[in-house]
Amino acid sequence: MATLTIEGGNRLAGEITASGSKNGALALMAATLLVEGEVVLTNLPHIQDVYNMVEMLQALGARAELTRSGVLITDATHICASEAPADLVKKMRASFSVWGPLLARTGASRVAIPGGCDIGARPVDFHLKGIQALGAIVRNDHGVVEARADQLVGARIYMDFPSAGATQQIMATACLARGTTLIENAACEPEIVDMAQFLNKCGARITGAGTSIIQVDGVKRLNGVEHTIIPDRVEVGTFALAAVATRGEVFIRDANPDHCLPLIQKLQEIGAIAREDAEGIFFACRRTPLATDIVTMPHPGFPTDLQQPMGAVLTCSEGTSIISEKVYEHRFRYLSELQRMGADNHSENRTAVIRGVPKLHGAQVTACDLRAGAALTIAALAADGTTEIADVEHIHRGYEYFDEKLNSLGAKVTSDESMLMSEVLACLE
Repeated sequence: MATLTIEGGNRLAGEITASGSKNGALALMAATLLVEGEVVLTNLPHIQDVYNMVEMLQALGARAELTRSGVLITDATHICASEAPADLVKKMRASFSVWGPLLARTGASRVAIPGGCDIGARPVDFHLKGIQALGAIVRNDHGVVEARADQLVGARIYMDFPSAGATQQIMATACLARGTTLIENAACEPEIVDMAQFLNKCGARITGAGTSIIQVDGVKRLNGVEHTIIPDRVEVGTFALAAVATRGEVFIRDANPDHCLPLIQKLQEIGAIAREDAEGIFFACRRTPLATDIVTMPHPGFPTDLQQPMGAVLTCSEGTSIISEKVYEHRFRYLSELQRMGADNHSENRTAVIRGVPKLHGAQVTACDLRAGAALTIAALAADGTTEIADVEHIHRGYEYFDEKLNSLGAKVTSDESMLMSEVLACLE
């Protein structure tokens, strides 16, 4: 188990550049399986989940080469495998996104129910219903999902919940279906818009991405292109909240204000500064944050991935805050770890009450998932004394050069996981 040691009380100040989107990159990497020809994806983050997805593509018969500069070159022209290796699938939830593209390209696919962070029930029912509507024979056999179809056919698909992952999977798979597909109550996340733009470059015909109704007119094949991954809005939010928690000021280059609007509005509500310009966003806070209420919702609502980092900031705010988690029911487990640091909070079902305290103190805590690890880091940066966070491999699954970026802003962070990441990078070009 890797650990992160943080000496608190250091104000963050300076500039960093936003990394490529974790969620966007993983979805696009899976979508390259639809393409016949070479695809070049740039601005990929160097994180463990990306490395795992590179292995997945290679195991399925695609050529996949990731460079040290974050460029991925793939070619899935000659893929022949239809089953994803179970040992890779269990490492991350995003691995399930290869299921539909494999089916569209080979006529069959077999993928186990995925692993990843335990943040609550994340059933794949929406994925299964959508692909089944396209004409596939789908079977869920003891946690392994199989699908077969000689020819996928466009359909009208209503999503019971605007799931980002299911929307991406259905939209991508429908590109090679015969006829027109309508996805209603679709998710609207920026990563979905980015995927649609990538697929359209490849020759797909997708309209409506970013709205609740997406239309996909099927084509016979997709061709290779070059595409740049969008900035990671969750990473931007995490570092912005770290600046607020330490009363610092940080400029995040390449941050997209349109993608970060829900966070920007909440930061202004609690008394922080979020100033946009053509090159990024400047975040600062020169006073104790005010309490506020948060309700997590699909985009354009407040993102569930920033609920935990925001909760860490509200721990030391003026007043009492209420957080309603409407997406994942297990996302409050980090609150008990914050209590070890002196936080005053309690939760019941999907609601948490956080009473602001004057100061937190260092302690030994454990990151139970990716964003919980980010929240504990933010709390540790603002706390008096030293905090040791265990299980930080969760953090390095989703944040590129996390320790290095924090230290460049004036933090004092050390991690034994960083040495392992350096060894991985040494193997790259």
